[in-house]
Amino acid sequence: MELHQVRYFLALAQSLNFTRAAEQCSVTQPALTKAIQKLEQELGGELLYRERQLTQLTDLGKLLLPMFETTLSAAESIRLQADDFRHKTVAPLKIGLAPCISASLVATPLLQIAETMPGLQVELEVASPKQLIEMLLEGHVNAAICADDVESLPDRIDFWRLFEERFTVLVGRQGPLSGDGPIPGEALTEAVWLEQIGCETARRFWAERLTSPDRLRVGHRSRHLDHLQQLVKAGLGVMLAPEHMPYISDLTRRVIGGDEFRREIRLLVMSGRRYLPALGAFVRLARTRDWRADFDPAFPDERAATLSPGQPMRHMTTTSNNFSPKPTVLDTDPDVIK
Repeated sequence: MELHQVRYFLALAQSLNFTRAAEQCSVTQPALTKAIQKLEQELGGELLYRERQLTQLTDLGKLLLPMFETTLSAAESIRLQADDFRHKTVAPLKIGLAPCISASLVATPLLQIAETMPGLQVELEVASPKQLIEMLLEGHVNAAICADDVESLPDRIDFWRLFEERFTVLVGRQGPLSGDGPIPGEALTEAVWLEQIGCETARRFWAERLTSPDRLRVGHRSRHLDHLQQLVKAGLGVMLAPEHMPYISDLTRRVIGGDEFRREIRLLVMSGRRYLPALGAFVRLARTRDWRADFDPAFPDERAATLSPGQPMRHMTTTSNNFSPKPTVLDTDPDVIK
C-alpha cells in the first residue's frame, strides 16, 4: 500500500466520481482506476461499488475510510515536521535533569535561545544520573545537567564544569529551625526532613553531616521540589535545597553550620556528534554564562567557582570527586565535538 493510493481513494470517497477524483489528484482516470484496483487487491476486497454512473462505498470502504483519513493526515504531518526541521522553523531540544536540580536553572538560557529561535521546542526529563547517561548514549536526550557525584563517565560522553554551589536548608518562617544564622549539626539531626525521591545527594549529606545519622527522621517524600516547599511551608519538616533553587516567600533559607556541603554542576553531552541548532545554542550559552548571577544575593559565596567565559574543558573521567584529564580536548567550535 502506498500513500498515493490512499490519497486517490479519499478523493474518490469524497466525490464518488472517477473523473472528478482523477482531476482532483492531477492524474488520468485510467491511472486512478488502476491504483484503486491494486489497493483493493492488496486489501482482499472491494472498496467501491461501480454501477454505470453510480459509485458508492462498500461496507469495507466505509470501515476503512476513517483509518485512511488518519493515515494521510499523519503522513502530511510528518512531512510538514520534516520541512520545518530542515528549514529550522522547529528546533527540538531535550534536556535531562538529575534530581536536586531545579528546572529554574535552565529557564533563563532557554528564554534567551527562544528569543532568537522562535521554533524552539524544549522537553525536560528528570532521571537519576545513571539513567541520564543511558539516555544520552541512546539519544533520548541531547544534553544532561547533573552533579559531580557520578562515579564514572563513558568515553563517549564529554562534560563541562558549569559552577560550584552550596546546599542550604529551607525552613518555614514559624516552623522547625526557624530563625537566622547557621544551623548547628545537632539541630539538623533532630529535624524532620522532607526528601526528594531519587536525590542521592541528600542521602550523602545526611550520612556525612548529621551528628547521629542513625537518628535520621524522614517525614515525607515527593519527586518534585516545589511539592516539598509547600510541605515545608505547612510546617511538616525542613528540606535540603541547592543554592541555585528559588524558593517561595513563606520560607527562609539557612546556611549549614561547620564545613559547607558543596557540589559541582556539570553539563554532559555526547562526544563526536554534530549539534542540532538548539543544542549548539544551549551549549554555547552554558559555556559562557555566569550561572551564579541569578543566585540569592543575600547569600554571597566567595568560594564559588564558575567557568570563565569561553574557556574550553577537557574530557575527563571521574572517580569520586577527583578529576584526571584525558588527552582528548573538546573543539572550541560549539557545533562539533571531536
